[in-house]
Amino acid sequence: MTQHAAAEPDVHASTRGESILQIGPVNPTVQSTLASEFRALRLPDDETERGAFLDRHADGISVAVCSGRFGVDAGLMRRLPRLRAIVNFGVGYDATDVAQAADRGIAVSNTPDVLTDCVADTALALYLDVLRRVSAADRFVRRGDWERTGNFPLAVRASGRKVGILGLGRIGAAIAHRLEAFGCEIHYHSRRPVGGSSYTYAGSAGELAAAVDVLVVATAGGPESAGLVDADVLAALGPSGYLINIARGSVVDQDALVAALAQGRLAGAGLDVFADEPRVPAELMDMDNVVLLPHLGSGTHETRQDMAELTLENLRSYLRDGSLATPIG
Repeated sequence: MTQHAAAEPDVHASTRGESILQIGPVNPTVQSTLASEFRALRLPDDETERGAFLDRHADGISVAVCSGRFGVDAGLMRRLPRLRAIVNFGVGYDATDVAQAADRGIAVSNTPDVLTDCVADTALALYLDVLRRVSAADRFVRRGDWERTGNFPLAVRASGRKVGILGLGRIGAAIAHRLEAFGCEIHYHSRRPVGGSSYTYAGSAGELAAAVDVLVVATAGGPESAGLVDADVLAALGPSGYLINIARGSVVDQDALVAALAQGRLAGAGLDVFADEPRVPAELMDMDNVVLLPHLGSGTHETRQDMAELTLENLRSYLRDGSLATPIG
């Protein structure tokens, strides 16, 4: 397990006049430390209470601590005139208005690397489950269908497939490495070709989908990637193709995905993320060729502890000398 130093800050936050704001729920270790060590404020969940809260505290807040789901959006950022740093628990930071942060010189950190392996493991689990129909077979046995109706229908081979990785960053590369062990031929699309990569580069998401049997979505979320996997990309993947998404629900046109699955224009999907979490389209619930997970990509005890340590390392580093251990960009 990756370890991160958790040294005490040279100067306590309160002695520097720094007010820290927690936004939304965060990891229990982080939340406990925010309360006990930093006496952090907590943004009310109730929208009707936020106005009065911000009227009282906004001018003193210089650091925000949040998660990938509950970030510092455009409206909140405008209400925080002294905000100087946003410390994010998670590798994704699409809930935060990073463009406005950059314009104002607000530093933003995330927790890269420490969750790479567990998210990649989740992608591989979805890949094997969807193609080999593991969850569907489990339900078949539990319902008593094996005894009543005989053998479970055949699935498809998982090894030796052409697999496309949409977003060959840290997580995408880790997924590709795992799939190589299954004899898969790896293709990918990123904003630009990755230097030194032996994988086959595709010039667009559609070109990638047309070339592979399985499309694994591992790109960053946010406005730039919203709807990147649209109806045309799904059509290019085709009726024998499979989609795996461990990135963000916003990257895939969810309505187009549901329609393609319902109409048999896609063979199956493995989804850890959705457009409006925790809400999942009702149409997907009864589809035996779809595996649904509750956004648990990095959900292991070891990884969450590593993420918590890195989040607190970023916070302490900023309070100590104005730097971040893992700034974005």
